[in-house]
Amino acid sequence: MEVKDSNGNVLNDGDSVHLTKDLKVKGMSKTLKRGNVIKNIRLTGSPDEVECRVGKSTIVLKTQFLKKS
Repeated sequence: MEVKDSNGNVLNDGDSVHLTKDLKVKGMSKTLKRGNVIKNIRLTGSPDEVECRVGKSTIVLKTQFLKKS
C-alpha cells in the first residue's frame, strides 16, 4: 500500500510533513496553522490517513492536507 501526499510524493514512517491548509481539530482548542511542520508521522491501515503527535495528543490527519518536507 502506498500512501501519497497532496503532490503525489510517497510518504513513509518517520517522515516530516507540512500542512497545506489551516485545520480545526475536533476536541482540541488549538487550530493547526498552514505551514506547520509535523515530524515523525506513522502510517495507518488507510492510504488516506496518517497518525501523528501534536503536543501531547495523537491525531489522525488526511493526506490531502499534507506535503512532504
